[in-house]
Amino acid sequence: MAADLGVNPNTVAAAYRMLRERGVVETAGRRGTRVRPRPASTPREAIRVEAPPGVRDISEGNPDPALLPPLRDALTTAADRHEKAPTLYGAPAVSEDLARLARAAFDADGVPAGPVAVTSGSLDAIERALMAHLKPGDAVAVEDPGWGSLLDLLPALGLRTLPVALDDDGPLPDAVERTLRQGARALVVTDRAQNPTGAAVTAERARDLRRVLAGHPAVLLIEDDHGHGIVDVPLHPLAAPDAPVDHWVLVRSTAKAYGPDLRLAVLTGDTVTVDRVGGRQRLGPGWVSHLLQHTVAALWESRAVDPAETARSYGRRRDALLAALAERGVAAHGRSGMNVWVPVPDETGAVAGLLRAGWAVAPGARFRIASPPGVRLTVSDLAAHEIGPVADAVASAIRPSGARRYG
Repeated sequence: MAADLGVNPNTVAAAYRMLRERGVVETAGRRGTRVRPRPASTPREAIRVEAPPGVRDISEGNPDPALLPPLRDALTTAADRHEKAPTLYGAPAVSEDLARLARAAFDADGVPAGPVAVTSGSLDAIERALMAHLKPGDAVAVEDPGWGSLLDLLPALGLRTLPVALDDDGPLPDAVERTLRQGARALVVTDRAQNPTGAAVTAERARDLRRVLAGHPAVLLIEDDHGHGIVDVPLHPLAAPDAPVDHWVLVRSTAKAYGPDLRLAVLTGDTVTVDRVGGRQRLGPGWVSHLLQHTVAALWESRAVDPAETARSYGRRRDALLAALAERGVAAHGRSGMNVWVPVPDETGAVAGLLRAGWAVAPGARFRIASPPGVRLTVSDLAAHEIGPVADAVASAIRPSGARRYG
């Protein structure tokens, strides 16, 4: 190209680098450089179905408002603390009470020791952890299908995605090994309530994945435990006291159990990574509001949410829908959390058919890289009398299909 244009090769290299960093192109080693199919700034949330009047919307992935705790008392407690001792410049970034409670919960679940940081939600934490170690052009191994917001974030940061197939028990070890051998610098795993499939990492799968990671200690491990507080399956963290990798973080958001608008997540990890996250945060927003931190600490201390009851509530609806679909010959997946994933042969046709039947579901394209088509149904506020009708609509919209493996 430099010869064709009559410019210095360094100019061409700089142009390619700029396009890559802005998410316009992606490089694939000897396979060359390609223009991305979608601009990095185009969110997957734009791939959606607008529910017209009279259509039941089960596409958004929101928690059931009836299961979210009232915030008045916790906010009052936080306001009273602020009145007595307002947080000023120079104060620690993390509230002592929140750090204590978060660390105790991590300890109870077998998460290795490490400092605690607070961010504005899970995606903020994941972004900061990635930027603590990676640079534009690096590859990140992600679940496929996986969280659409994460799949949007990576190209926006100039990072490349390498898809990892999964089943009901989490990422497949062979698929993880393959992406790490292809040069992935980081691996992001959802421990429980995986979005969109509901997968949850079992003890056996965690052991297998730790063995894979032990052969790649330089890989950054990011674990997303956003299901904390809404699931009843135990956590089996991949990070372990004997540390299969040098750098890791585990993130827990308050969004699903306490409300998305709290915009708060806690994370722990190795000292270097957590220190880098906190240091970069200080150069931006500085810290997450202590009013929010005190509110969440008050909610945790008051046990405003009963995780077991919340998990049972989502589980009853999820299991009822899975059973109803199975009765109609439709294979579906949803081991934990609030979503059910239904593999379909024709995604567009399935979404359109369901819309005609009065149901708006999330197109699988919002969550997929290379895995087969599917649709996501959120069961959060489904009533018992709606289970049969939505299962009938799904069965009518697709041919029975399915395999336990998603990609």
